[in-house]
Amino acid sequence: MERLLSELLRRGPDAVHAADPLVSGRYLHWDELRHRPPPEGLSHEDWWAGIKLARAGLLKVLPFRDKHGGPMRFGMPDPVLRALHNIDRRAAGSLSMESPVVSGEDRDRYLVSSLIEEAITSSQLEGAATTREEAKAMLRSGRRPRNRSERMIFNNFQAMERIRELRAEPFTPERVLELHRIVTADTLDDPGAAGRLRVEGERVQVVDAQHVNVLHDPPAAADLPARLAALCDFADRADDAEPFVHPVIRAILLHFMLGYDHPFVDGNGRTARALFYWSLARDGYWLLEYVSISRLLRRAPARYSRAYLYTETDDNDATYFIIHQLGVIEQAIAALYEYLDRKAVERRSAENLLRHAPGLSADLNHRQVALLSHALRHPGHDYTVESHRRSHRVTTQTARTDLLRLAGGGLLEQRKRGRAFVFRVPDDLRGRIAAAAGPLVEARRKPTRR
Repeated sequence: MERLLSELLRRGPDAVHAADPLVSGRYLHWDELRHRPPPEGLSHEDWWAGIKLARAGLLKVLPFRDKHGGPMRFGMPDPVLRALHNIDRRAAGSLSMESPVVSGEDRDRYLVSSLIEEAITSSQLEGAATTREEAKAMLRSGRRPRNRSERMIFNNFQAMERIRELRAEPFTPERVLELHRIVTADTLDDPGAAGRLRVEGERVQVVDAQHVNVLHDPPAAADLPARLAALCDFADRADDAEPFVHPVIRAILLHFMLGYDHPFVDGNGRTARALFYWSLARDGYWLLEYVSISRLLRRAPARYSRAYLYTETDDNDATYFIIHQLGVIEQAIAALYEYLDRKAVERRSAENLLRHAPGLSADLNHRQVALLSHALRHPGHDYTVESHRRSHRVTTQTARTDLLRLAGGGLLEQRKRGRAFVFRVPDDLRGRIAAAAGPLVEARRKPTRR
């Protein structure tokens, strides 16, 4: 601080007057600032010195060190406070919308869709090449992975499921290693590296997309056990610990530090994002279970990488990464609201159609209505007992009964495929719905066959 102040005073009163942590409301890095015209009478260096002084008063020291022993820090400028308020309002309390959202009967279906989306895009960020359609079919049907890309996605889904089970558990190095083991099972060149830290001789580097320039050289393997222990201590710190770290900021910093340390030979990004979700789940941000941050990160991977680089090249100021991630979370929440609005419209459309078939809508449960809403938009689609069970998190018998009753009422076509049945959407489903009330009621009265 004293060095900055003396430098600023040396540069003159104009530089002191220009001291503000933000530029037009943005927390700019030198790499961005140097391309903008400075205030009148100031050089870019003078301007930057004033900004650095203003930020110095905002920054708090974290219980983390970089690989050279320097402290990691973060600040809470207005953009951070504004984003946190918005996230707290929209993701931690109750939702106020025209129709109920992710509540009651639809909760499990939306959750499964979200877990699938995050599993797919988090893997695609790290090279998985399977298409979204193939991956969704694999996860919903329960089919075993056929290649490494599918295995990465399958593992990510398993990890997200495991996080839901761990939400009340403390962070420990053993739990972090367990998550890494789940994420990387059967995907590493050395299977023994799953679920353990890097050892001496296993050097990893973060390189650019062309694999030419080294962007980050992580800490040495010998330092990793202590660094992981410090990470877990930070995750479990009491709310009254100093400095206070907002729960969302804490989750973001866990994501950042695991990515910075790169403690594993592979799967670091997937594990880091898993820790982010785990931390938020423990702190009651239930809505964020239903959003996928990786889908947005995959759209702009350069910004994701740049957020890391800006921190490392500006005195370990993690505010850059925090602001980037808060923006991603806000976008993900907005996308979820849009998705749920769209699904509500689709469901109302299906219910209106069913309402014109006397007695039919009253005879259908919410899972069957949801399936028909999907089926009306996907003629020729095949459903199975397993895919229906996984989508709604019900028992096999309940899923089978749902589908058999729809098939018995003529709304699905039951066919044999191998040793199992599939239930196909007929091309004339809309017409069948109009005439289906009587047959479906009769089908419900008949005992179902196993």
